[in-house]
Amino acid sequence: MPASAVTRSFRKRSSGGGGASASDPEGAGGMSDISGAIVRIVIGPNPPDRLDKALARDVPEEANLSRSRIARLIAGAAVLRDGTAITDAKARVEEGEVYEIAVPPATEADTRAEDIPLTVVHEDGELIVIDKPAGMVVHPAPGSPAQTLVNALLHHAGDSLSGIGGEKRPGIVHRIDKDTSGLLVVAKTDRAHHALARQFEKHTAERLYLAFVHGLPDMADPRLHGVKGTSFEAGGVLKITTQLARHRTDRQKQAVTFHGGRHAVTRAHVLESFGTPPSIALVECRLETGRTHQIRVHMAHAGHGLVGDPVYGGRRKPSATALGADAAAAVAAFPRQALHAATLGFAHPVTGEMLRFESPLPEDMAHLLDLLRSRQATGTHGR
Repeated sequence: MPASAVTRSFRKRSSGGGGASASDPEGAGGMSDISGAIVRIVIGPNPPDRLDKALARDVPEEANLSRSRIARLIAGAAVLRDGTAITDAKARVEEGEVYEIAVPPATEADTRAEDIPLTVVHEDGELIVIDKPAGMVVHPAPGSPAQTLVNALLHHAGDSLSGIGGEKRPGIVHRIDKDTSGLLVVAKTDRAHHALARQFEKHTAERLYLAFVHGLPDMADPRLHGVKGTSFEAGGVLKITTQLARHRTDRQKQAVTFHGGRHAVTRAHVLESFGTPPSIALVECRLETGRTHQIRVHMAHAGHGLVGDPVYGGRRKPSATALGADAAAAVAAFPRQALHAATLGFAHPVTGEMLRFESPLPEDMAHLLDLLRSRQATGTHGR
């Protein structure tokens, strides 16, 4: 959906006192890029017992300097006290001490820019929203050093990247799997990266996914009521609450656990079901948290693995009797997990404007939906 542009201009100016020496953008209330600036920090009362922690606590919020980046700047002799570089992150500090951090200019990214077509849903001076196709990896990794979203963004927006963590690169706020399609937001400035990351950490960003799953997640199914971590909310919404952690034997996989791991909550609402008896369902999944492979693992845990998922989906053979031969064959041959990030909403990190974007089903999932609908659907469930 279209969104109004919120692009602003930025400039630097010298500082007349405490805080950072980079200006606020006109009317925006924060610094877009402090590369090449001097950040002045006065240690407040009851400081932590080491320099990196104290600086991270007292650094002006608008400087957007994380503790990890401050630690790197300390190690790089960029933190000064009375004109002398302090290179020990564990150094003790005292209330009232004044430190200056000389933030170096952002360096060019080591990752190569590549001219790869992108579907840009929205772009302004702070961020870009992309509709990612299935098959594209988000970030370079040992097995996928090129042809990633980051490579494409460096080509598309390289000149407008002001620096994330000291490097001219796009700020990946959240990721979606290689074979999952749909929307994700990427920061172009440090302050946007920090502000968006806080929204995702606090679970205030809206993320809705569409998925085809095996079976029908129905509150009338007594089996589901016996699956640990599952419950139903008003409107027949399936809620799955567990911990997620790396699989004990396959470190590439995630697994449900109830001791340790990271808290994860998924809500799934059936939109349509297909087959007689119901064999496939189109569900809307709402993420309260955003863990690796969360929807895929949670739906498999509930006994309703995603169609086409080679890792968690199981080896179910779709019923030609229930679905019809063509639809059953299409389900069996679907080449990826049938998962699409369809809706993304968040507050703009600078203006506060609420932005919400929607992406239609990609061609492969839309074709599957048409085939499934060509046979008698057993029911349509309201959102």
